[in-house]
Amino acid sequence: MFTNRRLNEAYRTATVKIFDKNSKFVFFSDTHRGDDSISDEFARNQALMVSALRYYYERDYTYVEVGDGDELWEHKSFKHIRTAHTDIFTVLKKFFQKDRMIIIYGNHNICMKYPAYVRRNYYSFYDEYQDKQVALFPKIKPIEALVLKHSETNQEILVLHGHQGDFLNDQFWRPTMFALRYFWKFMHLVGFRNPASPAKNQSKRHKIEKNYAKWIEKNQKMLICGHTHRFKFPKNGQYPYFNTGCGIHTKGVSCIEIVNDEVMLIQWRIEANRQGIMHVVRNIIRGPRPIKEFDMRNHDVSNHTT
Repeated sequence: MFTNRRLNEAYRTATVKIFDKNSKFVFFSDTHRGDDSISDEFARNQALMVSALRYYYERDYTYVEVGDGDELWEHKSFKHIRTAHTDIFTVLKKFFQKDRMIIIYGNHNICMKYPAYVRRNYYSFYDEYQDKQVALFPKIKPIEALVLKHSETNQEILVLHGHQGDFLNDQFWRPTMFALRYFWKFMHLVGFRNPASPAKNQSKRHKIEKNYAKWIEKNQKMLICGHTHRFKFPKNGQYPYFNTGCGIHTKGVSCIEIVNDEVMLIQWRIEANRQGIMHVVRNIIRGPRPIKEFDMRNHDVSNHTT
């Protein structure tokens, strides 16, 4: 019940963006950029992510970060994250300057919903090389949810992180954050799992996905989110629930693309060619499929499954 209410709230207050067949979007989530310490699980994928971002920037995609981009639960100071991942923020700044970047906050960077925090940390930073304050993302406005609305069909796609209605990561987020920052941050390094994390709790992850499927059925909306760290692309007969996966998997980085009115699931990874030379590859895992196939207004939802 609470999940349904939170999703409805997010939908009602979402930023609406009109798109058409010429629009290009890429959705990443859960990169959990850290400070390049031993607890920074994203550090191993930084070069891979830079290559992916450059690919999308050069091809005029709009970058949508679907929550938990920066690991602000484990790390109090954003400046250490920015310094650790300078190459990432250099490319993101290019997206921002072209008005092709949308930041959705998740539970691990929920403090981005507070304008004062964003103004203090994200508008600019002190560049030690230039010995002065330098612009980063001036006047950026992170949002909780995005609704993509097709200009011709009026089909709507709701995009949010996916923690909405997850008690420990939503309304109880402050105690959960402190528990992670001062306890689980260190315990997971020696093999213990954080019970609040859906990424490490299979039953919790499935419960979240079932609750979201109920909302999809009731509201007949296509949904893109993250949070569980498990990428998802619906098969025939399943509800239009898409999950970007995450950016901290040892096998690579996954994302969702929408281009030419089609949606697909992508995985970026490093592979060796026949000569043994390592290089970055982009693999299509699922799709492409026309987004109109996921417009539930035109289909009978009674036979859909999770």
